[in-house]
Formats: sequence, structure tokens, C-alpha cells
Amino acid sequence: MPFTRREFTRTSALTGAGIALTGTVAALATAPGALAAEDSKHGHDGHGHDHGHSHEPGYGPLIADPEGLLALPAGFSYKVITHSGVTKLESGEYTPSNHDGTATFEGPRGVTLLVNNHELSGTRAGWEHPVPLAEGLVYDPVAAGGCTVVETRRDGRTAEWVGIAGTSTNCAGGASPWGTWLTCEETEDKAGKNGLLKDHGYVFEVDPYDKRANRDPRPIKALGRYAHEAVVIDPKRGHAYLTEDAAGPNGLLYRWVPPHGFRHGRGKLRTLADDAGVLQATKCFDSSGKFVDDLSRATKIGTVYGVDWVDVPDRDAKTVSVRKQFAASEVTRARKLEGMWWGDGGAYIVSSFARAESPVQHDGQVWFYDPKRRTLTLKVLLGVNADPSKDGAFDGPDNITVSPYGGLVISEDGNGIQHLFGATDSGRTYPIARNELNIGSEQEPEYSEFTGVTFSPDGKTLYANIQTPGIMLAITGPWKRQPNRH
Repeated sequence: MPFTRREFTRTSALTGAGIALTGTVAALATAPGALAAEDSKHGHDGHGHDHGHSHEPGYGPLIADPEGLLALPAGFSYKVITHSGVTKLESGEYTPSNHDGTATFEGPRGVTLLVNNHELSGTRAGWEHPVPLAEGLVYDPVAAGGCTVVETRRDGRTAEWVGIAGTSTNCAGGASPWGTWLTCEETEDKAGKNGLLKDHGYVFEVDPYDKRANRDPRPIKALGRYAHEAVVIDPKRGHAYLTEDAAGPNGLLYRWVPPHGFRHGRGKLRTLADDAGVLQATKCFDSSGKFVDDLSRATKIGTVYGVDWVDVPDRDAKTVSVRKQFAASEVTRARKLEGMWWGDGGAYIVSSFARAESPVQHDGQVWFYDPKRRTLTLKVLLGVNADPSKDGAFDGPDNITVSPYGGLVISEDGNGIQHLFGATDSGRTYPIARNELNIGSEQEPEYSEFTGVTFSPDGKTLYANIQTPGIMLAITGPWKRQPNRH
């Protein structure tokens, strides 16, 4: 049953300033270049300067790395887990390149398993280190992308093997509540385009624990065919939420509602009929009931939109891209809908930046979708970064994770210098790492984003990737609870 504009308007009026902000992250305002809603009230200027507060967030300044790879705060260290063209799989081939979305899974006796996407588009001929075509694990034999599974042990030993091969442009994805990885293809290429033999733009399930479960890969067509970024599953209701990174027009936020009686579990998604359940896109409206055409319209932290869900006519996009099947007045769009993470009873959702293709420009938003209230609340808003080459200037959030130490940890995919940075519950940001291997701008060949930020199951290790050439890093140090008050 739709959550009507009238219901949303009435609820907003009863609560005064809209739906109450709750959960781990509360209302975040970030810096530098942030647009902070509570600056004057709480003494934070939105540009990284704190006025009179004794408890600074974070771990202090970053220290240059003599090895020229990763700058970290004092007391922290890193270890290279995989390195494309350097480390090797169990089968003897080199680790594939272009590391992207990653999740961790708890193994036996101190073992941590990670599933790592490799964002390789088109055919294998175009890449020096594509995902190897492991027997029985191949969807399209000419496609370069896929996932590897990485095993790390307490004694420092590691191993890596193929989870799925023959997929394309495996960007983000998401861990399922039942302990598998849902890898997402960020492409709309159909069979015959760019040399590919099969249709692409799907979600596939990869089991890190059972190699046999990954045999004969089958796309989960019920979740739609479009330029997928990330996916999360509501463990209570069973709904899947999915982001689309596309332009011309801007992409959409989707919800998949499972068919009546369906029960999630390991391998269950691949048994679904192609048209199982209902795939829907968001249609937002403000507290006055006015339709919101694009999420960039929100210019204040704490903005709350009500959400209706509109059914997708043709989820397999047989003739028209899914996002183009709607009139302008039917759905709410956003530029570069990217990383997602389930936490605090809802989904954190990134819109990485907005430029001329959007009504309002910004350098990053993080939204929180509350499925109980059916609302989207703006938690993080980064103003356009005037000087991306300046260290400490954050822009272009991409992959995110909810930190066990409070707030969010965000991987940067912006212009200029790239960081991992944290955002506290109370609205201040702090650096965690700086990429010193690829310092440049988006227009320079050495530029490379951070991806795949995720904590180990015990919270002691932060994993992240430098996408090019493809390096997985494990970061350890004196983690601590971040201050949650101004």
C-alpha cells in the first residue's frame, strides 16, 4: 500500500521538523566544503574547523609513507593482501586488476574471507589481468570481470581463488544477511555489444564458503538489468534495495519486493523466475506534498523526503533502459547513486556528486532510507570542492561502511587526492588514509580511487582497495570509539 503524500505531510506536521533523526550516524555535516545544518548552533563551521571543543574526532594527522603507498595516522600500519600482477591465485594466475566492492565474512579459527569485485569491462582481450576463467564458474567466456575470494589467516598467510568469472564491470554489490556476496554489473551491454556473447547488467550471488555453490553462474534477473552499483537486503522484510550509476537521464534507486511466501537463504535468489516479485523505483515528495524530481534538490542536512514506489514496466530492459521507461514526473532521479550499507534498521545510500546533469551541484550526499517510515533523510552533504588537489579536502564519496566505532567510513572517488575518511555521529570528518601511490586528478593517468572499504568481522582490521592497479590493503591500529557529541 503506498505511503501517501497526505500521510507524510500529517506525520511531518506532528513531529515539527519532520521525522526524528535516529541511529548510529544521526545528522552528519562534513568538511571541508560541507554544507552543515547545525553550524551556528554547535560551533562547527563546516570547513573542518572546530571552535572550542576538546574532543577532536579521528586519529590525528596523516604521516607520509616511506614506501609511497598509504599515509596513515601515527600508530597505524597496513599490509598488502593482494596486488594485481604481483600476488597469485591458488591456480597460479596473477590476481586480477581493478579492485572494487568488497565484503568480509567470518571463517573458522580466526580466518577472514573477503569477496572482491574486479571492475573490468568489455572483453578479456583489453586487460592484462582479467579474472581467470575457472572451470564451471564462467557466465560469459569472453567477459573480463568477476570476483575473487580472499582468505586471510591470523598467522599472516593468505590465499585467493575465483568466485565467479565471465561477468562485466563488477563494481559494488553487497553482503547478504545469510552470508553470501551479491556482485553487481555496472553496465547495460547486451549480447553482441563490445564483443560480449551474453546480456549483462545483472546481479549474481557468490558464496565465499562453498566453491561448489558458485558453479554454473546464473544472473538474478528478477533484480533487473541496468547499470547496477550496490545492493542491500532488509533482513526483516526481505526487500532488496539497489542503486544505479547512470546518466542521460540520471539513475534511480530501486526496491525489489519478493513474491509472497519466498524465503531468503543461501542460493535461493538464483532459483527465482526472471519476473519474480516486483521491481520498483523511488518517487519522492517533500513535507508539503510536492514531487521531488532529483535528490540534488536537498540543500540542508536533515532534509526528509517521503517515498512512494513505482513499478518498473520492463525490468530486463529488452528494448529501453529501465531508467528511461519513466516520464520525468514519475520517478526521482540522482547522479551517481553508488555505495550502500545496511545499518541502524535501514539503508545508507550514496550519491557521489552532481554537476550540470542535475538541478543542483554538490560533491557528495549520503542518504538514509528508513523502511518503517518510508522516508529518505539527508545525512551527509558535501559542497563542491573548489580545490581537490588540497590534502584534507574530501569529495566524491563512493563505497561506504558503518563503523563499529561510530559513524561512517567512506572511500573517496573524487578529483585530486584520494582519501579514506570518517564521519562522526556528531557531524565532523577526519582522515584515515591517503593514497600516495596514485596522486593526481581524474584527467591524469595515475588517478585511482579508493574502493571496497569494509571492516573485518571482529572490527580490528579495516580493509580497502586502491582500484588501479588493484591493491587490497589491511589497515590496523589503535581504533577507538569516536566522540558522538559536539
